Amino acid sequence: MSPSQIIVLATPVFLALIAIEYAVGRARGHNTYRFNDAVNSIGLGMLSQVSAVFTRLLRIGIYTAVFSSVTLLPNSSFWTTPLGWLLALVFYDFCYYWLHRAGHRSAVFWAAHVVHHQSQDYNLSTALRQTSSGALFGWVFYLPMALAGVPPLVFGVVALVDLLYQYWIHTQQIGKLGWFDRVFASPSNHRVHHAVNDRYLDKNYGGILILWDRLFGSYAVEEDGERCVYGTRSPLNSWDPLWANAEVYSTLLQDSWHTRRWSDKLRVWLKPPGWRPADVAARFPRPDFDIQQATTYAPPMGRSVQLFAALQFATLLAGVGAFLWLTDGWPLWQSAVWLSVLVTTLWALGAVMQGRITIGEALMIECGALAMATSASGLIEWHRVFKPLTMVIAIAVVVRHWQRSRAGGLAVNGESRRLHEKSAGWQGTPAVAAAAQQPGYVWLLAALFGSLAGDVFLMFPGFFVPGLVAFLLAHLGYIALLRQDAPLFASPRAWLGVGVVALMVCAVLWTGGLPVDLRAPVAAYVLAIAAMAALAIGRAQVLGNTAARLVALGAACFMLSDTALAINRFVSPLPHSAVWVLGSYYAAQCLIVMGWLRGQGVRRS
Repeated sequence: MSPSQIIVLATPVFLALIAIEYAVGRARGHNTYRFNDAVNSIGLGMLSQVSAVFTRLLRIGIYTAVFSSVTLLPNSSFWTTPLGWLLALVFYDFCYYWLHRAGHRSAVFWAAHVVHHQSQDYNLSTALRQTSSGALFGWVFYLPMALAGVPPLVFGVVALVDLLYQYWIHTQQIGKLGWFDRVFASPSNHRVHHAVNDRYLDKNYGGILILWDRLFGSYAVEEDGERCVYGTRSPLNSWDPLWANAEVYSTLLQDSWHTRRWSDKLRVWLKPPGWRPADVAARFPRPDFDIQQATTYAPPMGRSVQLFAALQFATLLAGVGAFLWLTDGWPLWQSAVWLSVLVTTLWALGAVMQGRITIGEALMIECGALAMATSASGLIEWHRVFKPLTMVIAIAVVVRHWQRSRAGGLAVNGESRRLHEKSAGWQGTPAVAAAAQQPGYVWLLAALFGSLAGDVFLMFPGFFVPGLVAFLLAHLGYIALLRQDAPLFASPRAWLGVGVVALMVCAVLWTGGLPVDLRAPVAAYVLAIAAMAALAIGRAQVLGNTAARLVALGAACFMLSDTALAINRFVSPLPHSAVWVLGSYYAAQCLIVMGWLRGQGVRRS
């Protein structure tokens, strides 16, 4: 049984203990849970586990290689005796102490470890909040065990024991435990570790034994008169699991890029968290941490969002469990495909809870990911469900948005007004400009209906030409949509660049075996998609806002998808073609729909 499968079997126990802790907290009048924070923390634990499938080489592979080739004590039989197992556990906990300490004292290690500390709550769900990048450098600290001859199997087991032990100490419902607190990591000791108070900062690193902290001067006792304040001194303020993992890396990259001294470009990564080169701190100042000003991140969530989040969370638990149970028997590419689905769903769930996207948009994104994955995995019957369903949901999202715009009035933002004023041939008042946006919904819906028809045609053999015609009409609908607020030739450079790409695509297809009778319709199609992409790019340059750039990116993805489809069909089969063709296709549709709707200035729920 693999470690991933052991985690699957342990998950019901984790969730049962969370339920018990929640019930005890409610009974005591000291509830330590918030729904959105708990979902986010457990979601980050899911992300950590599924991504670990791809970091085994770093976590176990390097350890095994060192053990096999350069171990100093080749007779490893001692480590499988009862005393050897116990010493291996203590040895691992000692190495873990120094890794954990480095995670708080060196910025590059903190960038990975910070995920575990970002929650502003402290409960058993926090224990599951784990990093997805810890394996990048963490393996270094366990090489002494390999050199000492600890077999990889023993290493893996004691690592799991050390990790599981730390679950129960993430609670506020258990107080001080007397002598136990002086020897072992305990709830009281670990509450101190998670606190950002000056008195408690960077203390109590021990995983099982707190003796390491007493020995190396990093121990602090929880004081009755000073309540622990949890989180980090630079709050994440987001439910985005991808940003949670990337936040500190991004900050370090920016500081390293901006500093002028080459030595500081390296120090940024090695110095303690919060250290910044003097020139960067002067040019890009940040406010000092003030614990009195600390606030809890809590964006509002309506009942519908809470219900959606609960259902999505339950679905994700099942999906992640199935992934971890089955992935050892899959080829790596298949694991990567389903990992992308799980990551997409986790991101969408966080974005809905944060109010960045609507429930409908999340379902559209997730169905697109499932359509791609089911096709790539050969689950054709499921693919025939998710492929048209994605476009049906997209149509519903646009109709809902249109209804809200008509009920509440369509705002015209500053970018739209400036475009109308500077573009030749565009005249009229803001009211006229607002009215001009209404046909955009019609054209967008026409494009989506055309795409839906094309999807259905292309699912069945012998309907390639009808599918091509349907998508040609869809692209003409997108062109009409984009022409609502941008001149056709807004950017001659975009037309030139896209035109060159279109000619190259035609050349590859013509010489690669495209049938003669298909050359005319394919050329018309290439012209339409190129016109759409050039118009979208020019529109983004004129409007200059994020929404228009999303649409332009979507148009580029559309061109990429159609190119991959044509090459795969007429020139040479692409490996795992469904991933490239459908992945870029659904990215295109989602980006265009969501980008255009965000450009209309309508408040979304």
